[in-house]
Order: sequence, then structure tokens, then C-alpha cells
Amino acid sequence: MKDNMRVRKKIVDGITVAILTVLAFVFMTPIAVVIMNSFKNKQSLIRGRGKAFDLLNKDSWYGFKNYTEGMKTVKIMDAMKNSFMITIVAVIILILLTSMTAWYIVRVKNKLTNALYFLFVFSMVVPFQMVMYTMSNIATNLGLNSVMGIVVLYVGFGAGMCVFMFTGFVKAIPYDVEEAAMIDGCNPLQIFFRVVMPMLKPTMITVAILETMWIWNDFLLPYLTLPSGEIETIPLAIQACQKSHGSIELGQLMAVLVIAIIPIVVFYLLCQKHIIKGVAAGAVKG
Repeated sequence: MKDNMRVRKKIVDGITVAILTVLAFVFMTPIAVVIMNSFKNKQSLIRGRGKAFDLLNKDSWYGFKNYTEGMKTVKIMDAMKNSFMITIVAVIILILLTSMTAWYIVRVKNKLTNALYFLFVFSMVVPFQMVMYTMSNIATNLGLNSVMGIVVLYVGFGAGMCVFMFTGFVKAIPYDVEEAAMIDGCNPLQIFFRVVMPMLKPTMITVAILETMWIWNDFLLPYLTLPSGEIETIPLAIQACQKSHGSIELGQLMAVLVIAIIPIVVFYLLCQKHIIKGVAAGAVKG
């Protein structure tokens, strides 16, 4: 009986590994194609359909010229500085404010906090396209069409999911721990920062990863809000690879895309071990 179970387990494990290997290949192929094409010359990229999947050879090799030319074309350093500023500030504010909001909603149970919680949840299901034109007009009137102004918009649009995730996790924190801190003389702020916040670390990292990937790669909100040609994020700057009459410098575009995804991939790889742990913890209902 045990031998049969071991054989079945080995078969299931083998099938699982095979399926995951295929999926990994499918998901990694587009990234590999982008990296490979970033080293090709223009002639190799426009020679015909299907040529983008041809392997590099001496005729198509263009070296790092696409990277140097692309960085000059899109002013990548200025765009990256803006993207870093917007992403870091917005994520820090989101984590701090929404974690405190979620803690308050869970611990202070009344009609106001219930209504507040459902408003945050409702904001998650409202499509951005429904409010983007109104939002763009209001942002212009309020002077939010700047680097710090768009941070306010990102905090508003990202608060719903963050509060939802933090609320689920806070419900799993024993209230006895907070009562003990209260007896020791801690005020509410001390209880949150010294007791609750350290226990929220897995969810904070998960929220940071999700929000960072969203804000860093977002195109539509900066496009509608930031003044054209004056303040650009990475996605906006990449448009510079598109020339007049719709022509596109594909080699430069691929090179700039590789540069754009490097920071977010490095950040994700450093924090990926916390994702499943944080999501599972945040899904717990008290």
C-alpha cells in the first residue's frame, strides 16, 4: 500500500514539474524575445514577420548600440528618476496610511467603520475608465499634475485593495496582545507601531510588491495627468521610440523595455518569498 502511494506521489510530482516547466517556458519566452531583439539591428527586425523570433547571428548582431541610442532618445535617466520618486513615495504612504486605517476599522466596530470598509471595497470594483476624464479635470484644477500631485492620485486609487488586504490580516491578530501592551501603558500609536506593525510585515511586503509593480508600469494615469513633454515616467518616455508617421525604432524600443523592467524584476526577486506568505495571511478571516 505504501509503495503504491509513493509511486503515485512520484507520478503526480513528475506531472506537476512538467506542467510548471512548460508554463515557465511560456511565460519566459516573451521576455527572452525582447532581450534578444534588443541586440539586433534595424534591418533584422523589419525584414518580415517571424524574424523577431530568429536567433542572434553575426548578421543581426548590433551590440549595445540600441541601448545607448535608446537612452539618448527617451532620456531614460530623467524618466527613471521620476518613476522612482513617484513609486517609492506613493508605496510608503499607501502602506502606512492603509495599514493604520485597516487596524482602526477592525478594532473600532461601528456603523461608520463598516461603511468606510465597504466604500474601500467598492472602490476596487469601479473601473478606472469610468472616472478617468473627471479625475483628469479635477487633478488639473487642483494642481495635481506634478510628481507629488500624482502620488496623491495613486494613493487614492490604490487604497481600496491595500485596506482590504490589511483588514484580513489584522483580524487574525489576537486582541490579547494589544490589551497587554495597553496595560503596560502604551497609547494607540505606540500599540500600532510597536505591536501591530511588526506583525503586519508579511502583508506589508506583499502590498509593496503589488503596488510597486502597478505604479512603475502604469501608463494611463501619468498620460492623463502629467504635462506632456515636461514630466515623464518610464512608460511615457518609451513612446519617444515611436517616430513620425507611425514608424518605430524596434531595436531601441526593446532595449529601453529591458532597462525599464530590470529594477522591478530585481525588486520582485528580492521579495518574492514573502508574496505567498503575505497573501495567505491577509486572506484569513477573524
